Amino acid sequence: MAELKTKKNEADVGAFLDGIENEKRREDCRAVVELMAEVTGEPPAMWGDSIIGFGSYRYKYPTGREGDWMATGVSPRKQSLTVYIMTGFPRHEALMKKLGRYTTGKSCLYIRKLEDVDTGVLRELVRESFERVSKGEYGW
Repeated sequence: MAELKTKKNEADVGAFLDGIENEKRREDCRAVVELMAEVTGEPPAMWGDSIIGFGSYRYKYPTGREGDWMATGVSPRKQSLTVYIMTGFPRHEALMKKLGRYTTGKSCLYIRKLEDVDTGVLRELVRESFERVSKGEYGW
């Protein structure tokens, strides 16, 4: 079984943020990192070389594969900020309808510019997702 490449590490989150070339993306990422730190009560940590994560949980698939993953996180990708949240909690759909402009993947929320979304709604999405994951309720 291949080993997961994206793991929590000791890399400097501040240095990573300082290295984001696009100034707007850097500012937006700093704002989301601050929001996530406030909501989760967890310090930011690097996961791999491009994801800032908060908290962690242990997962185990029916196949036997298991590992550790961040409870929530953000990554400043070239096209958008990628916010890692779980789906499937009771208010998820209602909150997503109020969020603003975004696209999604399985457990990823893609935001081009932070001003495109309601940060109060984003805060609630992160909070509820983090609480569920922290309780072992993963949404899949």
